[in-house]
Amino acid sequence: MTAQFTLLDWSIVGLYVLVLAIAGILSTRRQKDAADYFLAGQRLPIWLLAISVLSTTQSAATFLGAPDYGYRGDYTYLTSYLGYLVAAIIVSVVLIPRFYSAGVTTVYELLADRYDATAMRAAGAMYLVGRVFASGARLYLAAIAVSMIMFGDIAPEDIFVASAILVVFGLVFTFVGGLRSIIWSDLVQVTLYMGAALTVLYFLWMKIPASPAEIWAGLTTTPSGENKLRLLDLSLDFSSAFSMAAILTGVMLLNLGNSGLDQDTTQRLLSARNARDGSRALYVSVLAAIPVVLIFLAIGSLLYVFYDRPDLMGTTGAEAGQEFQGEKITIFMHFILTQIPPGLRGFVTVGVLAAAAVNSGLISMSSVLIQDFYRPWVEKRHAKPEAHYVLAGRISMFALGGLLLAMSMLCYFWQRYTDAPLLEFALSVMTFAYSGLLGVYFTAVFTKRGSTPSVIAALVVGFLSIAFQQSYIVDTLGLPPAWKALAFPWQLCVGTVLATLVCLAGQTRQASAVQPA
Repeated sequence: MTAQFTLLDWSIVGLYVLVLAIAGILSTRRQKDAADYFLAGQRLPIWLLAISVLSTTQSAATFLGAPDYGYRGDYTYLTSYLGYLVAAIIVSVVLIPRFYSAGVTTVYELLADRYDATAMRAAGAMYLVGRVFASGARLYLAAIAVSMIMFGDIAPEDIFVASAILVVFGLVFTFVGGLRSIIWSDLVQVTLYMGAALTVLYFLWMKIPASPAEIWAGLTTTPSGENKLRLLDLSLDFSSAFSMAAILTGVMLLNLGNSGLDQDTTQRLLSARNARDGSRALYVSVLAAIPVVLIFLAIGSLLYVFYDRPDLMGTTGAEAGQEFQGEKITIFMHFILTQIPPGLRGFVTVGVLAAAAVNSGLISMSSVLIQDFYRPWVEKRHAKPEAHYVLAGRISMFALGGLLLAMSMLCYFWQRYTDAPLLEFALSVMTFAYSGLLGVYFTAVFTKRGSTPSVIAALVVGFLSIAFQQSYIVDTLGLPPAWKALAFPWQLCVGTVLATLVCLAGQTRQASAVQPA
């Protein structure tokens, strides 16, 4: 397969890397202090922030995960954006104004006012753990694409090499430019991977001889009786990740955590000129994500027709189905590398690499590590110039990059053990940190209860509650099989409720600087 990747294709990929490198260097010209490095000086326009948030929340999870989900399943994932919209409203009304009025660099600084610095650092530490999990899962998804391009397979040693290449690329780019360079690169990357998606969609459509009406009918009623165009799941099946009940509960909580408590996203919202602009950027990103996800799900549907429906494809379809002997999770990349012509294949591959960028997670983790941990520790001893913290943030990324690489390899074996669709797997990994953080912030913002010990206990309980619902742990410890039967939104509901109850058990002993809503 790699032999089909021509010199022209590699040249296009090389040009993309060169353009990003130049953009990173140019973006450092106005960088003067830690605020510039971590928040881009809070001078960025709404439209650019919205695109950056869109890029952060989609990435490789959408580029590879949504076609995989559309190929295996239906369109119920698209409905999940109703939960995302509800979460965005809550974040815009309740959290973003508090962040700006407190003048914070990271969202966890609010807990220093509500409780103390120890509570703040505990939440920051849980974020770091959760972000290593979530970014490591995204890195694994991206490595699947790079491994297919370079080696034609997804053997563990090849996934490791692909992950290492992506980490090094992310480190170099983030080291140079900070958040401003990442946000501007997000604009380039969204443009590229959407252009790549539309290119693939067009070629897929042209290769299917059936009429639109025949394709629609074939997807509505498959040989197995499945409706692959189903948009709403109104069942109360707790194993369904995107039923309406799951969307309005667990999926909403997931996006509440992602938009309001995850520094990877909120760092962009805090880079706006004021709270109102930050809220508008969040709303625009949610609405813009809907057509983006629809395009990638449509690719998955057409991949199903192309590879699995010879009755709609004729002889060409049968031959295409016989050609593909790999795993389901590689079918999108298999089509790109075998069906897209040279030159255009290089452009589409650039779109894959754009979606695979890990620099966003590196800069957000670095900001929490430096601003919430390192800076307070240093300033207790002696003052340091702002340039010191910028350098410290850059250096910390090397350690963080190593953790992401290790997590990528863990995700390789984890996902294969569960055989979960890529999209569900990537989203489920995010719940480990969010369950505890949601419980803590529900307590801190909406009640007068909670204490530093109960905050720490809630974060631990939230994490463990998710861990003890994972298939491997349930099987290894011989726990009841029902513990692993819940889809990830319901797992998050369980974890959030437990964490909230634990946090509420503490009693605040000092006046709150953040009054309950």
